[in-house]
Amino acid sequence: MRITQRSLALSSLRGLNSQLTAVTKLQNQLTSGKTISKPSDDPTGTNTSMVTRQAQAGNDQQARNISDGKTFLDATDSALQNMLDQVRRVRDLTVQALNTGASSAASDTAIAAEVNGVRQSLIGQANQVVQGRPIFGGVTTGTQAYTSAGVYVGVGGANGIAVQPVTRRVSDVENIRVDITGPEAFGDPASGKDLFAVVGNVAAHVGNGPALTQDLSDLDAVIAKLTTAAADIGTRATRMDTAASVNSAQGLTLQAKLTATEDVDLPKTIMELQMQQTGYQASLSATAKALPPSLVDFLR
Repeated sequence: MRITQRSLALSSLRGLNSQLTAVTKLQNQLTSGKTISKPSDDPTGTNTSMVTRQAQAGNDQQARNISDGKTFLDATDSALQNMLDQVRRVRDLTVQALNTGASSAASDTAIAAEVNGVRQSLIGQANQVVQGRPIFGGVTTGTQAYTSAGVYVGVGGANGIAVQPVTRRVSDVENIRVDITGPEAFGDPASGKDLFAVVGNVAAHVGNGPALTQDLSDLDAVIAKLTTAAADIGTRATRMDTAASVNSAQGLTLQAKLTATEDVDLPKTIMELQMQQTGYQASLSATAKALPPSLVDFLR
């Protein structure tokens, strides 16, 4: 086969273009900091990157779910603790009212007034709203869990309606409940022995020893139920904190994986670029010597 000056020139040009493409690719990688600018650069790496980014998106959503869930649980825990303190105050007042030897009509009136005030405060706490939802109202679309008279108007746990748990997905395999209904925390209104009914009875029965003794027993039962509810919320809050730690660690792992797949190894890439540039310059020099201009080139 005859090798002409033109075929030598074309072959040399193809080699130079190939080297120049390699140099340009390395320069682009250094500029962007990424080894993959299009799928054809690394099909396997592209697939790994897409899967990792999808996992990151899921992990980020779970982090938002955890933050949202902690908001509800923290608010619920705070409300229950405050209500427990207030109910214990009612119990102290009840014991004081039962001490008939040291009581008078004026002191009974004062105790009844304070207990009624505490009852209204408890109703206010039970109607605490987070993100537009009453935290003790179940799945109600309204803005209250209890009326000002202490009647439950939430949805779930009473009036023949089963509890519908409000949950947040905190991982691929775990959901955590973030709510507790009023009947679960304060007692079933249908029994007539829920928190607000019992506290109302205490206020009404001040000065009536036998009735107040029964109210004290009912109050202890209410306190036990509140304590159990607070412990349940505390346990869920601890689970949420653990989920937050796991989620954070998972986020770091996924980011490290994505970095290993996409980001350039700076020292290695710089060295490769210098080698490619040196090779390109050497190829230019060798081509110039191998293909010197001919007389025809000057006649064009």
